[in-house]
Amino acid sequence: MVSQTLLDVAIDQFGRQGFEGASTREIARASGTAMSSITYHFGGKEGLYLAAADHIAAQIRAMQAPAVAAALEAGKSSREGAIEAMLGLLASMAQMMLRPETEAWSRFIIREQQFPTEAFTRLFDGAMQMVLDAFIKLISRARPDLNPREVVATGILIFGQAMVLRAGHAAVCRALGTDHIDEANATLLLTRMRANALCILSETPR
Repeated sequence: MVSQTLLDVAIDQFGRQGFEGASTREIARASGTAMSSITYHFGGKEGLYLAAADHIAAQIRAMQAPAVAAALEAGKSSREGAIEAMLGLLASMAQMMLRPETEAWSRFIIREQQFPTEAFTRLFDGAMQMVLDAFIKLISRARPDLNPREVVATGILIFGQAMVLRAGHAAVCRALGTDHIDEANATLLLTRMRANALCILSETPR
């Protein structure tokens, strides 16, 4: 069985160094794994890189699938139910962004966002699509006046509020005058994020 430690180290090294810069020998050493094991299980560096992407997607899916399912069920009841369900799912995503382990994931994902490879397809199909589809369904119910492309754009930009908590972590901390997002700042940010999204979702359909 492949060690989770190996995949976690690989994610960290690929995120920091990029595919070209990361060394499978160093990944093996840091994770206490034999180089032969990487070759055996993954066929080499590219296979390990793709496995790292799959590992990130699987962890995101495990964290968010229950929230997605609950939100979609709650959102069936009414427009107001869809709005509240969407806000709950957004909060779940934001709370995930504040978890320490997502720091290494974000470095890996951001590289793939900028220079997408097959790994991005695996990240998107394995986790991002699930969340995006839920956002689209809930926003469609909350804002029936928006056309399909407007719904997608709205979902992307609402989600951006959660994403910045991790992708823009240094800037968020600098703006708040702190070196980390503590409980008080997290509460402030999550409260304002909810208020912002509520304004968009509860706007009277035109």
